Amino acid sequence: MLREKVCPECKSKSLVQDYDRAEIVCSNCGLVIEEGILDMGPEWRAFDSEQRDERERTGAPMTYMIHDKGLSTEIDWRNKDIHGRDLSPRRRAQVYRMRKWQSRMKVSSSAARNLAFALTEIVRLSSHLKLPKNIREAAAVLYRRCLEEDLIRGRSIEGMASACLYAACRQCRVPRTLDEISEHARVEKKEIAKDYRYIMRELGFNLPPTNPMDYLPRFASQLGVSPAVQRKATEILQEAIKRELLSGRSPKGIAAASLYIASILEDERKTQREVSDVANVTEVTIRNRYKELQDELGLQVEI
Repeated sequence: MLREKVCPECKSKSLVQDYDRAEIVCSNCGLVIEEGILDMGPEWRAFDSEQRDERERTGAPMTYMIHDKGLSTEIDWRNKDIHGRDLSPRRRAQVYRMRKWQSRMKVSSSAARNLAFALTEIVRLSSHLKLPKNIREAAAVLYRRCLEEDLIRGRSIEGMASACLYAACRQCRVPRTLDEISEHARVEKKEIAKDYRYIMRELGFNLPPTNPMDYLPRFASQLGVSPAVQRKATEILQEAIKRELLSGRSPKGIAAASLYIASILEDERKTQREVSDVANVTEVTIRNRYKELQDELGLQVEI
């Protein structure tokens, strides 16, 4: 569908490109708007995804998750020629040397080696935490900026990579706590927090505090509660935010307590132990937050 042009006859914006006749036609009144248009697509046809991949002549899209953004040339690991025949021993030795020097030249500088190692660490942590691709890309972009600003000097690559991933999670509103990241990182939680504050200060970032609402979908999914419970917990949190009851409170604790209350109100009771295991907070925290929400919001909850 085209949005840029308008049919001069009926003023409709519903125009269709008919590449078989090389025409642009108004789907409302049938008027031919333009003739002899060019088809900018490929000259080959594909009837399934496998054929499309085989006939595609372009490479993979650019990505910040590879230190050279995926734009470098790769030498195939298989010792076969273009026709699929095995290479001779002499040619195989030549290709082996080419492959070895090509891999060395890709990370010839110290900055490239630093970046390659850091991106590998970001991918490893993201896999453990089951984070989506956009989080990895955001963390990679942030680490590249730290490298350009010379913020890595004197600090561990693992710590800075973990801090960038934590910042990317907060930036994209897919919250992961420092405890969750440090559980799989190769550095201590204290170092990650220190590097995170350093990055935010030096780059001038001002990320807002984590919203308890961002934790609700994940906690509700892990608890296996119904959408009605999640909606009720959302209503409780919205009212708590409206009355400014979140100041000085852990976002995870507030989210967990609201889910606990909602599960009781919707008659899908979950124990405090179940909720605390999912939210990674203590049962005491859930009890304290639950009592505060019950008293401040006037909720009638029967344990």
